Amino acid sequence: MTRPDGERMGRIRRVNGPLVEAVGIPDAAMYEVVELSDRRIPAEVVAIDGGTVTLQAFEYTGGLMTDDPVRRTGRPLSARLGPGLLGRVFDGLLRPLSSAPIWLSPQPLVPAEQSSARWQFVPSAAAGQELAAGAVLGTVADAGSIEHRVLVPPGAGGELRFVASAGKLAEDEVVARIGATEIGLFEQWPVRRPRPFAAREESFAPLRTGQRVLDLLFPIGAGSSTAVPGGFGTGKTVLLQQLAKWCDADVIVYVGCGERGNEMADVLGDLAELTDPRTGGRMIDRTVILANTSNMPMMAREASVFTAITVAEYFRDMGYHAVVVADSTSRWAEALREFASRTGALPAEEGYPADLSSSLAAFYERAGRVRTHGGRTAAVTVVGAVSPPGGDLTEPVTTATERFVRGVWCLDRDLAYARHYPPVSWSASYSHDAGAVAGWHAGHGNAGWAARRARALDVLAGAARLSELAEIVGTRTLPGRERMTILGGRLIRDAVLAQSALSAVDATCSAERGAALLQLVLDVIDRCLALIDQGIAAAAIEEFDFGPLVRAREEAPDLSTCRATVMAALEALP
Repeated sequence: MTRPDGERMGRIRRVNGPLVEAVGIPDAAMYEVVELSDRRIPAEVVAIDGGTVTLQAFEYTGGLMTDDPVRRTGRPLSARLGPGLLGRVFDGLLRPLSSAPIWLSPQPLVPAEQSSARWQFVPSAAAGQELAAGAVLGTVADAGSIEHRVLVPPGAGGELRFVASAGKLAEDEVVARIGATEIGLFEQWPVRRPRPFAAREESFAPLRTGQRVLDLLFPIGAGSSTAVPGGFGTGKTVLLQQLAKWCDADVIVYVGCGERGNEMADVLGDLAELTDPRTGGRMIDRTVILANTSNMPMMAREASVFTAITVAEYFRDMGYHAVVVADSTSRWAEALREFASRTGALPAEEGYPADLSSSLAAFYERAGRVRTHGGRTAAVTVVGAVSPPGGDLTEPVTTATERFVRGVWCLDRDLAYARHYPPVSWSASYSHDAGAVAGWHAGHGNAGWAARRARALDVLAGAARLSELAEIVGTRTLPGRERMTILGGRLIRDAVLAQSALSAVDATCSAERGAALLQLVLDVIDRCLALIDQGIAAAAIEEFDFGPLVRAREEAPDLSTCRATVMAALEALP
């Protein structure tokens, strides 16, 4: 097909949901984006067989007809990176969702609404300087709460021949010129290609989440990756929202992949109302939200996680620590399965495509703590929720994910139904970064961190084992020290690991207070064991009112006073 202006175009031959087959596309390339019909529906080339090209459409394909035109764009699926990302909501292709629902009225990949925007630019480099990739050219006054830095893009470098003066610039204006390379405020980057960096960083720093069960028992490092598997109703979304609100990252990229729209509305509302303790502004001003909810086109989910990690890498290159929160990768994998079934690909376990593991690896491997080309230390941390059907943790997405992450925060249905939040299982969860975190704490004056963690896990494991025995023979038949182990496990659970997301005081907890609270409970457990050795009856200790200790996490700003009160009352036992 040839247009009157001479442009050659392909034509649609078959439409099957998001799968579109086209013929006659000249020089089509794998993963190139094309536009379908006069509606300009974006689609990606996923297979080429002779003259037949298979496309996955990112929009609703209802109304497409055979022989509708297919137009090449000449570039892969790319994210438009630049100012204006923070504090806004986008779809899986990084198109703004601030106005009418974009999935009901398909739009071009570059929205027209951005063409009139102007940005306040302040240069920080001068003409004549030799600049390498990653060097800072200037800053832009963004709506976000962090400084937006305009960098020399990857692959560029040399003498700076021109840099714009301070003032407002249109989006299409040239900011700087290095050699023959013109640099603007915005750049297009292929979402499936990792952004380059100079080297992996050898130093280590923990990611502080503000959730005691994670920071004390299953910590991960900045630039690491972790999975949060849990069945329906176990509180995954609440936990991920808490991470987005309170972790110590500079930038949060929250991607709602196939989740319900009301959950995304809750995220938006909470982040808009909360005050950021780091900057004093709003939490949402350092957050980028990608909403690809369950009522939006399925194949946009497949692109949304790669778009999210590309945005995170963009801020990483500026020198920031970005955290990607993906809720959930199971819905993303379902999109892969849906499309694979339409293409007739040979299914693997439970119908998922055979390359599921490779797709998961391509996502999680982009996490890391690196030294950027500009010489800055920065990181991208990935936290991915997994929603196994029926809570089956042996299903393919969960088991494949565990191969590529550094930690697993497994959510327990029994804890959730017992109203213990966050319901992170201390028996099924783990962290490969715990040793590195212990070394970091030892080097920062907290040499007892590893011993406290080991003791807490030992008490919890012992309490779980003895509780199963007590259900058979009865608690009162056990020796006194074993009964104190069961009591100690309950105290650690209720006084340390439980944490209310709705509490104005206890929604987040500093590392110092968490360590002090755990040490207090361990000291109380040791004192109870000592009382047993002194001949005090186990029943008398079990009937003791530990309420002040349990409530200390919310009601006791001074833990030393709580310690003195509880210890004195224990000493007074007959």
